[in-house]
Amino acid sequence: MTHRVLVTGAAGYLGSNLVKSLAERAVGGGDPACIVAGDVREVPAERRIAGVEYVTLDVRAPGLAEVLAEHRIDTVVHLAAIVTPGPQSNRELEYSVDVLGTRNVLDACVASGVRRIIVTSSGAAYGYHADNPEWLTEDHPVRGNEAFAYSHHKRLVEEMLADYRSAHPSLEQVVFRVGTILGETTRNQITALFERPRLIAISGSKSPFVFIWDRDVASAIEHAIFGGPAGIFNVAGDGALSIQEIAARLGKRCITLPPGLLRAALAVLHPLGLSQYGPEQVDFLRYRPVLDNRRLKEVFGYVPQLTSAEVFELFRRSHGLGPR
Repeated sequence: MTHRVLVTGAAGYLGSNLVKSLAERAVGGGDPACIVAGDVREVPAERRIAGVEYVTLDVRAPGLAEVLAEHRIDTVVHLAAIVTPGPQSNRELEYSVDVLGTRNVLDACVASGVRRIIVTSSGAAYGYHADNPEWLTEDHPVRGNEAFAYSHHKRLVEEMLADYRSAHPSLEQVVFRVGTILGETTRNQITALFERPRLIAISGSKSPFVFIWDRDVASAIEHAIFGGPAGIFNVAGDGALSIQEIAARLGKRCITLPPGLLRAALAVLHPLGLSQYGPEQVDFLRYRPVLDNRRLKEVFGYVPQLTSAEVFELFRRSHGLGPR
């Protein structure tokens, strides 16, 4: 069957890569038959891709169901979220986009008869907890910490998705709990940690990271559009890297601090504007969720092309970090 796809957050880092890949797939009359790229930011004409219809779209605004019906959309890829808050952002704004925006998208999908919605959640939905298992599977509960807006909002979104699966089973869901995305052009709060002169480790913790190549995320979404099964799947490359292993690959020293000392220091420095990180970031570093990707490979049918170590090396080289 042909597909008519709308992507929210289509002007973002992941969304723009996905739209480009879908457009390349459609060249020559291939599937999908329709690609609608929606974002609150208007895409300049010089950046628009032939064959893609661009709409200015706020996921919180009314009228989304009419847009879906007008374009006869059968598949929605919901990427719109505030991942890296700007200086003018606040918790209320982030909640309105991440949680209320997702509810509005779900309601619009139900009202217009959309067949499938693909949602990018996050490994952060599991939360940063001392009792997290060494490897988290999709059967473990989502316990996103209230102290971290993004983590807590992903938890709330996943609880909402569970309610909609029960109330509206005709709307198929593919939920991706994505690890740390890296690629040749990635720049965000986490990559900023790797660019610092020294990396910080917490005594008694390996602070492991699971990475996933940005192209693997886009390819997994495409697999979900074109026949992959519904369900919840961790999206991560094989293996993990500890903060000490990352420091070694970058050729940098790793400063190891006791958690209590670092927490106390950030509690003083953050209110003074001397650190962008508050004391809650200690748990972010200390108890990072490590995603088991077996269900992605064995049930969903997608095998990431790069391991966590391989995608980190790609990122490191493309950003000119560490030894040549």
